[in-house]
Amino acid sequence: MASYFPRIGIVGSGAVGTYYGARMALAGADVRFLMRGDLAAVRARGSIVIREQAGTTELKAVKAFGSAAEIGPVDLAVIGLKTTSSSALKGLVQPLLGPQTALFTLQNGLGADEFLAGLFGAGRIMGGLVFMAITRTGPGEVRCFHPGMVSVGEFGGPPIARTHGLVALLKAAGMKAFVVDNLLEARWRKLVWNIPFNGLSIAQGGITTDRICSDPRLAGEARGLMLEVQRAAAGFGFMIPDGFVKKQFDVTPPMGPYQPSSLVDYLAGREVEVETIWGEPLRRAQAAGVEMPLLASLYARLRALCPGSPAG
Repeated sequence: MASYFPRIGIVGSGAVGTYYGARMALAGADVRFLMRGDLAAVRARGSIVIREQAGTTELKAVKAFGSAAEIGPVDLAVIGLKTTSSSALKGLVQPLLGPQTALFTLQNGLGADEFLAGLFGAGRIMGGLVFMAITRTGPGEVRCFHPGMVSVGEFGGPPIARTHGLVALLKAAGMKAFVVDNLLEARWRKLVWNIPFNGLSIAQGGITTDRICSDPRLAGEARGLMLEVQRAAAGFGFMIPDGFVKKQFDVTPPMGPYQPSSLVDYLAGREVEVETIWGEPLRRAQAAGVEMPLLASLYARLRALCPGSPAG
């Protein structure tokens, strides 16, 4: 498969990293997976398993490694780690860097791009906004509830040749992918869904998205949070259309009893990305003079429920 990125490394082989890496590898890309807990199981089985509505697909002969040093320099490093693991990124990414290596982060919320730019240089950083419902169901196994799409942008600048090259690669791998002109605006758009559904699923004791949508009170709160995000984005000059906000709610009921990624972490006793998804957007909005009372209340509830998440 001819590509702008001949060799690709996946850092963080959880639900999103595994899915994207496997899809690109199935399309013929040279993909190397950095795995930790899943390594032994994947090597023993000899494959990565993807389950979708259309059926089950296996990526055989997986190139899985236990350290970044074993992988060596790559042309593109895809970062699928949660932002709660950011302290480990320098050691995990540094061995993958060559002179022209690009870093493509699929991390949630606000602040991840700036953090990576501080570590490795702003010129390397690209961001991806994943509008998909993907869950890790076992070692090297993921289930896609909703295929969705991914938006790709450059940190701190307009699209360039590599931006279009990456989108072409993702499309060749069977995914809906689009170039965005402004990465930060795209991040605010993703928060329209992430803030209400990831947050309320935890705050309401561990419920799936279908229960939020079917409960009039919770559905109203979810819609109110979406509108707050829309107003906050406008405070930075990012105009999110009403139709986009409506669609983010409308696509959710067909997902069925979906557990958002933050709820999966919460139920498993793992640290939740409280600050990047809820805390940092709230702080930025307030600094810009935009009040978000529903988000402030939700953030306070999540801080109480997720004490392991460090304050921003």
